[in-house]
Amino acid sequence: MIRVIESTLISNVLTSLESYAFERGLGKLGNGIMPKGIFTQCTCVLLEKVVQLEQLAEVLKDFEVIRRIDHGVAQWHFAGPSLVVAYELGKSGLLTIDVVDRKWPDHMGDPENESMLFGAWSMGHFGPHVFPGGLQRASQQCWTWQPGRTIADGHNAFIRVRSSYALGPCDENSILPDDYQPIPELEFVTKVTSALLNLPEALCYFNPNGEVLLDQDGLRETLNYGWSNDLIPLDAWANIRMFLINSEWTLMDIVGNRQLDISDVEACFFSDSFDCNEVHNFLLNVSLYLLNKGQVIKNGDTMDGPGKMRWQASSCESLCDPPRKVFRWLPLDDRPRPDELVDMQG
Repeated sequence: MIRVIESTLISNVLTSLESYAFERGLGKLGNGIMPKGIFTQCTCVLLEKVVQLEQLAEVLKDFEVIRRIDHGVAQWHFAGPSLVVAYELGKSGLLTIDVVDRKWPDHMGDPENESMLFGAWSMGHFGPHVFPGGLQRASQQCWTWQPGRTIADGHNAFIRVRSSYALGPCDENSILPDDYQPIPELEFVTKVTSALLNLPEALCYFNPNGEVLLDQDGLRETLNYGWSNDLIPLDAWANIRMFLINSEWTLMDIVGNRQLDISDVEACFFSDSFDCNEVHNFLLNVSLYLLNKGQVIKNGDTMDGPGKMRWQASSCESLCDPPRKVFRWLPLDDRPRPDELVDMQG
């Protein structure tokens, strides 16, 4: 079932993120897109056991490693032993690839008892769009790779691949370059992550911003299909999920679009009236439309959708975690909306 988040913790988190964005001139959260700060992207490799930097250097020999940091900082939350790779498509872009000798902290701490973890999370050190419980949700919503439902249970360490412009010779007045492009950046980050999956200790790829789990073959297949067909490999970065609103109504959403600086999308519909595969494709098509046209969709706009009918959009708070603004689509039929949906719409 969908759990609507309403808590003091989230209010504090969003307030801290608003302040963080305002202080750095990154805008507000009101448009439904979290700010990118010190780190602009983050992908991970979950490990059966910890690995050494020599092993990372070997599988990354095709990339330009410009720095090696043998010891992490005192607080593991911020950085473990690391390699730094130059981002070939940007003058100031760097990738920090660090090894963390512990499980992914899916709960992300709290300001009273785990303030260091909470602070690192709220500043984007685990990814700019990560929300607590993301690994659990990724496992529960792993539809294309059955082992992904349980494989994370066996991990004991992880590698973070994080892109940043704040660590290089970036303009001191801007945390992002003027010619910033999220798609080629995320493609490069994913290529590096794919190479790390050659480690014998690697269990799987984990994108915490899009709550995606894939094995090495699945990731490469997704990337190769996209690139060979001149398509954005969105399935590698964003997850399409399914929830029950009640016994008759279903919600499907896409989480992860904010990595590409566009809004997430969700669709609510009477379960027996629509094919979930069609809704899946509809969410992908809307996302690609936003990528091509920008944030042009407005409240009340309609679009051809599943069931050979028009669907109508509204900008609103998501019905499920992570909390964020989305474009919600509803079919323009005469079926009464469930109370759960009416309450949220109201």
